[in-house]
Amino acid sequence: MPEKITAENFLNNLVETLAENVPKKKSVSFFEEDKSDSVTSQFNRLFGRQKPIYNLLGGGKSADVLLWRNKKISASVLTGATAFWVIFEWLNYHFLTLACFTLVLGMLAQFIWTNGSGFLKSSPSRVPRLILPDELFANIGLSVGAEVNRVLRFLQDVACGGNLKQFLTVIASLWAAAIIGSWCNFLTVLYIGFVGAHTLPVLYEKYEDQVDSFVYNVLEQLQNNYRKLDAGLLSKIPKGKFKGKKYE
Repeated sequence: MPEKITAENFLNNLVETLAENVPKKKSVSFFEEDKSDSVTSQFNRLFGRQKPIYNLLGGGKSADVLLWRNKKISASVLTGATAFWVIFEWLNYHFLTLACFTLVLGMLAQFIWTNGSGFLKSSPSRVPRLILPDELFANIGLSVGAEVNRVLRFLQDVACGGNLKQFLTVIASLWAAAIIGSWCNFLTVLYIGFVGAHTLPVLYEKYEDQVDSFVYNVLEQLQNNYRKLDAGLLSKIPKGKFKGKKYE
């Protein structure tokens, strides 16, 4: 017989998606300093994470940049993204305008280099040629195509996998992204995500115990409040039976 779905079960499915594999535990007061260390050592990480945040980010150079292992490179990447956003968002430059101005400056520099060296020397010096390899564009296209296909494959697996918790989580995330996108343009959303990717992981790595404990307490409080709401109001609303097809 299919299980009857109540309002409490529906919310629990959503909450368990955020705190999956997090074990139940008794409430611990922040003032009990003698128990804080044992609670931290037994507490599973956010979303059931067992690996370090460095491994979850893929390791290698990308994780080094996101976690500021090399502060010069990370700062340079973030500064370049900020300059790019300021040019297009605050100064209202368009890509074609910026590309043309860049080409003009490059041609002027080469013109001055070629003709200026002719006055100082007997023969003008040769300007080095700038040639981009064809493999660069091919690799960029392959990388972008692989990422797009990976995202599409993930969305299709979620839609057809029969996991209600994961399906609702992805739908809620896309809905939130659509709302945020209505507040600002795509470039600003992309920049906010880029800044978040370069600040949130390193902050979480530094304060992961406090963040994990806080999130778990919030989720536990939400469940308790909803149980009270369901017992006092929602449970009195007549509910029909839900017959869903269970995927193998």
